[in-house]
Amino acid sequence: MSERDALLLNYLMDDEEELNSDLTVDSQSVTYNTTISGDPLQAPSSRSVSLRLSDREHAVHEGCSSRASTDDDMVDPSTTGYATDQDESLDEGANHYSDFHTIDWLKDIAKDRLRHRSIIKKRKGTIPNKLSSACDAASGWLIVFLIAVSVGGVAGVIDIAAPWFSDLKLGICKDSFWLNREQCCWDNENNTRFDDSESCSQWATWPILFGIDSVNGAGIYLLEYVMYCTIGVLFALSAAVAVKIFAPYACGSGIPEIKTILSGFVIHGYLGKWTLLIKSTGLMLAVASGLSLGKEGPLVHVACCLGNILSYFFPKYRNNEAKKREVLSASAAAGVSVAFGAPVGGVLFSLEEASYYFPMKTLWRSFFSALVAAFVLRSINPFGNKHLVMFNINYYQRPWYFIELVPFMGLGALGGLFGALFIKCNILWCKLRKTSRLGNYPIAEVLVIALLTGLLAYPNPYTRKSASELIRELIAACSHESSEGICDYVNRTAETAHRGLSSSAIGPGIQTALWQLSLALVFKVIITIFTFGIKVPAGLFIPSLCIGAITGRMVGIGIEQLALANQNLLIFENLCRSDQSCVEPGLYAMIGAAAALGGVTKMTGILIFS
Repeated sequence: MSERDALLLNYLMDDEEELNSDLTVDSQSVTYNTTISGDPLQAPSSRSVSLRLSDREHAVHEGCSSRASTDDDMVDPSTTGYATDQDESLDEGANHYSDFHTIDWLKDIAKDRLRHRSIIKKRKGTIPNKLSSACDAASGWLIVFLIAVSVGGVAGVIDIAAPWFSDLKLGICKDSFWLNREQCCWDNENNTRFDDSESCSQWATWPILFGIDSVNGAGIYLLEYVMYCTIGVLFALSAAVAVKIFAPYACGSGIPEIKTILSGFVIHGYLGKWTLLIKSTGLMLAVASGLSLGKEGPLVHVACCLGNILSYFFPKYRNNEAKKREVLSASAAAGVSVAFGAPVGGVLFSLEEASYYFPMKTLWRSFFSALVAAFVLRSINPFGNKHLVMFNINYYQRPWYFIELVPFMGLGALGGLFGALFIKCNILWCKLRKTSRLGNYPIAEVLVIALLTGLLAYPNPYTRKSASELIRELIAACSHESSEGICDYVNRTAETAHRGLSSSAIGPGIQTALWQLSLALVFKVIITIFTFGIKVPAGLFIPSLCIGAITGRMVGIGIEQLALANQNLLIFENLCRSDQSCVEPGLYAMIGAAAALGGVTKMTGILIFS
């Protein structure tokens, strides 16, 4: 163990234990005289490790190569190196790191320790000193509370605005334009379902708005087709232009860079106010454009931007980069919490995947931040169902059987194969973008991909709708009221559904849906490879979940019909008893979604099951 590691370990073992250290500072080095096991240790010079890149464009992935805004997001960018070439001190103002450098963890921790000892000594004096000490002790909880409220509010706005912009491609609510399609067509008196909203009188499609709804079917379809593609392209183009001009760091997911920053790396402008503004607005437009991307991953970046901005109101975190990363860890947990409605999953993500320095107090503050953010989002109720996510899974109470482990393992293998295929193909495409002239025209690339996505997605009803809506439909359990598409079973009645006999022979609707889902699967896989990495805010969680859910639903329907046709076989004897359904295809869709997400991100499915 090195001397610096020994000092850091001694600090982390007990945050409240005194460090019996004498600090000596000169213009060349910082010396710590600490007694450990009776031997004095002297730390080497506290110069930061300068991890300069050969080109600024290598600092982040291909989609975020330009320099972001020059606001003082992380530290003062006017410095050209860590401030050890000048007169060093551990006062609150000496905390300057240049761009693409790493922070000095040991020095920042020691500086915070000295600050804490100074406050402890002063609090024995006058009442103002005692109040100052109390405020300093409470500042950690106060800042994570403010971050959680801000993250929950911003996530609520994004969750409300993104579906509204997305439905704008199909039409608008005549009497209440601020409502999306589902909210506009929901009739509490008649209990009208959203699936029946094609006959909704309140929803006005574009042919109705243009006054040509009396034209033949081909003309109406063509106008709807053109408006769908045109509005989608305009949304994608607006997001790309905003990112290009105002905040180049707002593109992509942001999670890899957040992990890098939490490990101690400095990227100026990546967590600034312009990045926050463009990331939030561009994310809504990019999702609404119909591109094969999601908003869940970028919400982590948005949350960390809020955490970084709010930390500047607290000198304890503003002047100490190591302490600031404790706040960013809590922010990342809150971001995952509002993205997936999983506070525990957010804490586990921050602990296992994102953070490098995660003391016990940060664990509890991260959990508190995730809970408060989830509560704020639930209070806003953006989806109108009292849940934190559009697709809530809480109805699979029927048992699964040992024989079903075989298709479950098959779905896991398919998820891994898809992840390997996607990563390899996406890397090849990114290399081509970087080495060819295509990389010089990022806005044109977004324009072409958005146009191709709209042209190929509209004819298929399963790719026409947003990915979140498609996932919700695929993982849903069919009831006797569901008689269209993937729920078109033969001889299904309310009595059989009440008894749990949801499995029966498939009807023509499912047969049509299967080949439509097959085309949707091929389309989603191919278009996601080319979409991820373009110059718009883009997450990869939702496209991966969507691809896995499509695969799982088709496999589930196949296993269901196989078990139904061979009920007398020993392996299917327990599956098709007279008091329950043979197989629940929606459960297979959920397993497939988790498998695909794990294959692409190399993470476990804790976010799915949380």
